[in-house]
Amino acid sequence: MTIEECYQKMGGSYGEVSARIPSAGLISKFIGRFLEDGSFKALCDEMQAGNREEAFRAAHTLKGVCANLSLTRLLDAASRVTEILRPKADTIPEEAFSALEEVRQAYQSTTETIREYLGR
Repeated sequence: MTIEECYQKMGGSYGEVSARIPSAGLISKFIGRFLEDGSFKALCDEMQAGNREEAFRAAHTLKGVCANLSLTRLLDAASRVTEILRPKADTIPEEAFSALEEVRQAYQSTTETIREYLGR
């Protein structure tokens, strides 16, 4: 699988990321590092604990990482949960949990594709 095929399979935009990072080697390096990013786990943990503000921060971080790497499908899902969590509240809105499931599915698909691409 090429890096372009990897991006296509995970619903990303290779054109966008290659305009930002003009080296396929660096793009490969950075998507490999994405597997080490802890923002998705933090989002899940904070949602489970009921910590809206910390969950928002984790979702916002995940959104930013996805934007930088043009991981479009996951970016869209992370953006939705970020906006649901943005308003200050004492509790996490119920709709955030269904949005988190979308993030979980996109994250799993993205990380599986990256691992396949990297041969892990």
